Amino acid sequence: MTSISLHPSGRVRSGTRLWIAQGILAALFLFAGGMKLVMPVAALAAQSHLPGAFMKFIGVAEALGALGLILPGVFHIRERLTSLAAAGLVIIMVGAVVTTIVQGQPGAIVPALVGVLAAYVAWGRAARA
Repeated sequence: MTSISLHPSGRVRSGTRLWIAQGILAALFLFAGGMKLVMPVAALAAQSHLPGAFMKFIGVAEALGALGLILPGVFHIRERLTSLAAAGLVIIMVGAVVTTIVQGQPGAIVPALVGVLAAYVAWGRAARA
């Protein structure tokens, strides 16, 4: 298990790992949220067995969360928002895991792993703030 070191080179490595995780998550959530925003409401409702308007809301939240993972750090403005964006994405992934299990669909491990990665970013950025 790796911890954040007080040595400058350790903090650099930890920051690099966080940026890589943030980039992966941002790309994933920007794609997923964007797809939900461009798909017709009826198609979203049929695919997810949830109301289409709710799925559009989730798409907006995912897209904004993706931006929240990257933009504060890039522009060095309110960088603490990154951990909040990641925490919000953890909540979305908890909902995705529960929904997947309740609907009896296979593959709940994927949103669970994405949620763990988002939790890593939320914890890592909160610790560095």
